[in-house]
Amino acid sequence: MDSCPSAAKALHVVVCAIALLLVTPLVLLRTPTDIFPSIDIPVISVIWQYAGLDAKGIEQRLVFIHERSMTATVNDVEHIESTSYNGVGVIKVFLQPGASVDAGVAQITAVAQTVLKQMPPGQTPPLIIRYNASTVPILQYSITSKTMSEQAIYDLTLNQIRVGLSSVRGPSCHGLMAGGRGWFRWIWICQH
Repeated sequence: MDSCPSAAKALHVVVCAIALLLVTPLVLLRTPTDIFPSIDIPVISVIWQYAGLDAKGIEQRLVFIHERSMTATVNDVEHIESTSYNGVGVIKVFLQPGASVDAGVAQITAVAQTVLKQMPPGQTPPLIIRYNASTVPILQYSITSKTMSEQAIYDLTLNQIRVGLSSVRGPSCHGLMAGGRGWFRWIWICQH
């Protein structure tokens, strides 16, 4: 019969505690400290704007035409996602991991220039933004006022807030008027 089973259990606990203390510094040194890990999935956003078109019109007259052209001319496309709003269409082109983003941007820009002739009269080229899937907007401003007009709020954001943030390292500010009268949206993308 075992005369001291509790002593053997206690010794086992002490040995495990010492092993845990010895291994802890190694684990802490090897643990990544970045809370937003890098994800190597390059993404290119294409933002089409046309005031006065509803979401269905944006989808049919802008987004669909450009998506169809991109599938035949842009290399290393993993998949394409799009969303249409009143006055704005956003296309996200996800490239294969390790693909050349510069080549993708050049090809998307070239296709956008060629499809402009098929778009509604007066259509301007899209805003093309490259980013990584791990790059997410961290800051979003919403500015309202009961005393200022829509034009005064727009001027404030364009001439004061945007200019003030342009000297900060990292943020990229892209203005986007959407939805018609009464509201507009600024897209802030933080690129490092």
